[in-house]
Amino acid sequence: MTEGIKILAQNKKAWHEYFIEERFEAGIVLMGTEVKSLRMGKANLSDSYVKIQNGEMWLLGTHISPYKEGNIFNHEPVRKRKLLMHKMQIAKLTTKVDEKGFSLIPVKMYLSKGKIKIEIALAKGKKLYDKRDSISTKQFKKDKANMGL
Repeated sequence: MTEGIKILAQNKKAWHEYFIEERFEAGIVLMGTEVKSLRMGKANLSDSYVKIQNGEMWLLGTHISPYKEGNIFNHEPVRKRKLLMHKMQIAKLTTKVDEKGFSLIPVKMYLSKGKIKIEIALAKGKKLYDKRDSISTKQFKKDKANMGL
């Protein structure tokens, strides 16, 4: 683990479901209670995705549990959250997403230098036979390592 970075949530399903082409770091606009819940590790990225609308990036489907001491100021668990990136990067991603088969998915959420960042990936969906192939390759490597012991 890189020094100064604490991983808050990961989307492990993404590596199984998609071919990851490129990864990007983005800031995220959060409410105070969301930050407290994230610091406690109460987030789920498995069903989330990123959508580009009107030159802005939005994180959809991410579940951040309500903060238990949040009272009336608590946030909605699943809401639309704005991502922060430079306009040129957003324009580059927009052209790539418009290509056939590419999508933007969050891979992990982490704390870096006191700020919460999200790593998004430009990914292409795997077919069923690709998933089976990657599972068999992984199993072969595991068996090969066990034989060497």
